[in-house]
Amino acid sequence: MDQKTLPKRSQVPEEFTWKLSDIFENDGAWTAEYEALAALPERIAAFQGRLGESAETLLAYFRLDDEASLRLEKLYNYAFLASDQDTGNAVYQDLKGKAISRLVAVSGASAFAAPELMAIPEERLNAFFADEPELETYRRPLERVRRLAAHILSPAEEALLAATGEMTGAPDNISSTFRDADLKFPPAVDAQGAEHPLTNGSYGPLLESADRVLRRSAFENIYSRYGEFKNTLAAALDAEFKQRRFFATARKYPDTLAAALFENEVPEQVYTSLIEAVHANMDKMYRYVALRKRLLGVEELHMYDVYTPIVPDVAEKIPFEEAKATVLEALSVLGEDYVALLKEGFEGRWIDVYENEGKRSGAYSSGSAWPHPYVLLNQKDTLDSMYTLAHEMGHALHSAYSCKNQPFCNSNYVIFVAEVASTCNEVLLTHYLLGKTEDKARRAYLINHFLEQFKGTLYRQTMFAEFELMMGRMAEAGETLTADALSEKYRELNRLYFGPDMVQDEQIALEWSRIPHFFYNYYVFQYATGFSAAIAIANRILSGEPSAVDDYKRFLSGGCSTDPISLLKIAGVDMSGPEPVNSALQLFGELLDEMEQLT
Repeated sequence: MDQKTLPKRSQVPEEFTWKLSDIFENDGAWTAEYEALAALPERIAAFQGRLGESAETLLAYFRLDDEASLRLEKLYNYAFLASDQDTGNAVYQDLKGKAISRLVAVSGASAFAAPELMAIPEERLNAFFADEPELETYRRPLERVRRLAAHILSPAEEALLAATGEMTGAPDNISSTFRDADLKFPPAVDAQGAEHPLTNGSYGPLLESADRVLRRSAFENIYSRYGEFKNTLAAALDAEFKQRRFFATARKYPDTLAAALFENEVPEQVYTSLIEAVHANMDKMYRYVALRKRLLGVEELHMYDVYTPIVPDVAEKIPFEEAKATVLEALSVLGEDYVALLKEGFEGRWIDVYENEGKRSGAYSSGSAWPHPYVLLNQKDTLDSMYTLAHEMGHALHSAYSCKNQPFCNSNYVIFVAEVASTCNEVLLTHYLLGKTEDKARRAYLINHFLEQFKGTLYRQTMFAEFELMMGRMAEAGETLTADALSEKYRELNRLYFGPDMVQDEQIALEWSRIPHFFYNYYVFQYATGFSAAIAIANRILSGEPSAVDDYKRFLSGGCSTDPISLLKIAGVDMSGPEPVNSALQLFGELLDEMEQLT
């Protein structure tokens, strides 16, 4: 598909769009369900004050909660996906707003549940399990709620907090709508004077260009626009962290990090030890920066030079059909059932492929597998786009396996393990591509891409995690997150992570302003931990350990049936210690060794 100019949504061929009619036949069917769901709050409220009365009542409540959650998930998913395919479409913005309102209403009606579940005496609860065996399905959700006892408030206070749901999401919603729908950029200009459309989606591929003039133009033009609105975007981040601080305080957590990690059963030392481990290995990153500078043959290495391939003359155009075929072959080591499900996704229009006017930037998997996962791409027919396809389909199949093998209440995996399956696919793809060539130039190109994964995932995401932690600490100290303060701290971190051989371009201090993940509540560190776990899992699979593939699929099928550290142990990885992170950084050093020999 020609992507020289951005088509309108109506001009995109159907085969490159996702099939939302699998969720609802049309907008009218969605509206009918939206209206039907108006009765949910009353049905849920009928259980208030009764959860501890009998095993039968408790089971009936959990089943209603499953029904409500599934129906609301479909309602929201349809509106969310339809809105993202064209963020300027007011109809779907309206549907998204209505879906959020339904979610908030049901959340408010359910606010009594957690305190009541907490209040059931252990003895009575054990008797309930003995009286009603089908309650066993909900033992894990009960355990997850009851472990939060110290952080659950009274029913009235819980109802009040639940009612803030729409306001809580406002900072992210405002900033993302501004970045994706309203903010426009001047075109980037190449060495011949030709103009190239510059969007949040095209920025990455432009920085991969071999044309340094084009890279610099894209870099300067995008940040010149972000700089014009830096105070607005800083205000959105300030609002985000103020609401995090409010909820952490209200729920009696010591700080925002503790509030984010405790709910997902992740020890805080996993976050802080990641940063410490990466700090202890900065020498490898500096070594990579020096290697990149030498191989590019530049007197000064700038921030717009860090994404272009070091061996640009072997860069290739990879059409989407070829990318799909390569990914299928690379992941065949995971077995016939995995490949069959992957083909189903490719052929069943789970994927929205190309960029169009107003489409949300970046890429994601919807996280829901009811009726099946959906994946958003902004395909550019590059090697990076092929990796993105493998990455997002890793998410999608993780969701599909969990939803197929777990009851609904345990089907959604927590974010700590969310990046493992996606990154494992990337590692397997890299091994496959390296195994297909002995050509030194191509091997150097592929190794460089893998080194970029280390830089972009293990180092860069840890840098983001450290910056997010800084913002949290500032908010907790009562400081306002101003544009100037954020830019100064970001500049210092960028200097630390890239070292003495990188020119600290003035514009890079504004990079925080375009990163949507800073609104995701301490999410980004899991890219780095997930990357480390994925390398360990992929190494088990590729080394032919007898149970490695089966262990991995048991992990994929686990949902949230146990805590995330225990889930990864099923796959043969212990994230409770530093070994996976150190092992990944050791591999980074070994890849640098080979790269130096090849070049």
